[in-house]
Amino acid sequence: MTAVHTEPVSAAELVARAKELRPLLERNAAAGERDRRVVEESIQALTDAGLFRIAVPKRYGGYETSLRTMLDVSAAVAEADGGTAWVLTLTNVCNWMVGLLPRRAQDEIFGADPDAKVSGVLAPTATTTKVDGGWRVTGKWFYNSGSWHATWAGLGIPITDESGEVVDQGLAMIPRTDLGLEDTWFVAGMKSSGSNCLVAEDVFVPEHRVLLVPPAINGEYPSEHLDAEAFYRSALVPVLALVLVGPQLGMGRAALDYVVGKAPKKPISYTFYTAQTESVGFQLQIAEAARLIDTAHLHAYRAAADVDEAAARGAYPDFTTRARVRSDTGYVAECITKAIDILLFAHGAGSFADVNLLQRIWRDSATAARHAVVSPQVSYELYGKALLGVEETITPLI
Repeated sequence: MTAVHTEPVSAAELVARAKELRPLLERNAAAGERDRRVVEESIQALTDAGLFRIAVPKRYGGYETSLRTMLDVSAAVAEADGGTAWVLTLTNVCNWMVGLLPRRAQDEIFGADPDAKVSGVLAPTATTTKVDGGWRVTGKWFYNSGSWHATWAGLGIPITDESGEVVDQGLAMIPRTDLGLEDTWFVAGMKSSGSNCLVAEDVFVPEHRVLLVPPAINGEYPSEHLDAEAFYRSALVPVLALVLVGPQLGMGRAALDYVVGKAPKKPISYTFYTAQTESVGFQLQIAEAARLIDTAHLHAYRAAADVDEAAARGAYPDFTTRARVRSDTGYVAECITKAIDILLFAHGAGSFADVNLLQRIWRDSATAARHAVVSPQVSYELYGKALLGVEETITPLI
């Protein structure tokens, strides 16, 4: 592979590129919902802007940024459309996981195509047979966000030995051309994310394209470049969890801006208020929603700093810090969903008109907030147990 030298690009520049695409992404949002996949024009525009390269190593022409930058770029896109932001987010974090693999696997994926797009599902819903040099894999994986646009997929598999016994869990990188797709994504929110079922039937996966998950949770990655690439020293589960609320930050901001922007010319029905801005009750609602959105940002950014700063030092965050990132992730989702609920009450019943932007933000945010890794109650329990030193665990994903 020939080395690629990427000109440095600041996080601010990447966010600015995302914001420049807002008119296009907004214009295509309704078609994305109707077609249950992000419009190809939007995907191509994000690709041309380099926004699918923010987690790709610089060695392949990527920008190799940070968790904070991933949040900010996702949020900027979500101000235009939550579904598009979700596809960008999930693709970028799966691309980041490629950077944890041995160089040989990275060469096959990004060396062959610096604009490769990876979808992924961690759950090992498959069967495997150990063969010389790897495994033969058969299985189905729900729900692969961005499945229509992916060129590769990172899919959870049980690691079996020669006798067929399960001895570990892995994440297998498989070319999209080796996989079937079942169109199963019929949902109320995040319609355009195209989170369909991918299917493997006796597909061979070589050992170098399999990441062992339990060691990775503790920071043991097989990449030969970790000394020089701090981004790929980041803690696995905190990254996988926190990126999921990047779109929430943008959707919260978009909802607030929309309601505030309409308020000067929108009366409050069955009152003497000719503009919502005149109402003290409305003013209090706006203040509360804005405070919740600000709180969400503060927690998200603190959590990202915990991960990014530890990676820069070459340290792996301790168990309690990682549990706190899970807790912060759930709290961001809780704050944003509460804020949007307040804004729906403030704006009124017109929020639910098909032509009203708020109803799509509400549906997309509510759906994304229920992702299992985001679940506030599970995340809070994990953090509480960590603070109290309770050894009983309910998940290895910390």
